[in-house]
Amino acid sequence: MKHPARRGLTMLELVIAMAVLAVLGALALPSLGARLDQQRLSSAAEALLADLQEARFEAVRQGRALHLVVQTGPAWCWAVAQHAACPCGQGQACELRSARPQDHAGVQLLQAQPLLLTPQGLPSAAASQTLESRRGLQLRVDTQALGRARICTLRGPTVRYPAC
Repeated sequence: MKHPARRGLTMLELVIAMAVLAVLGALALPSLGARLDQQRLSSAAEALLADLQEARFEAVRQGRALHLVVQTGPAWCWAVAQHAACPCGQGQACELRSARPQDHAGVQLLQAQPLLLTPQGLPSAAASQTLESRRGLQLRVDTQALGRARICTLRGPTVRYPAC
């Protein structure tokens, strides 16, 4: 008597395959978390850089001074505003753009300096803002004397941005 040809996988083979996949997934998870952390920090720094560039452009276009209003701590925020007394991150009419912790999960604004952009698009003084991720990576956004802003790395991998 002939036995029919066996098709498919046995339960033991499926369990072994699932165990191998679980081990591989456990090995990949920490590097995925670190990559996600880097991406969130880069995204926040690039958003701040874009807001500074937009504020510089708008100051020149409108022919009036604009301010970068900042607040550090757990309820951090930054805002491009029409005047320095505009409350940061509260959606006021005086704000042109703003960012809060909800916009950049896992990122903290550690150190920040308010900035005045003249109607010519020049800052009144050089300023810098430092952002930190949950894993301790740090990026700094510097505004230089002629109004150009750049991102540099304070702590962490320097693949994407130069060291400060």
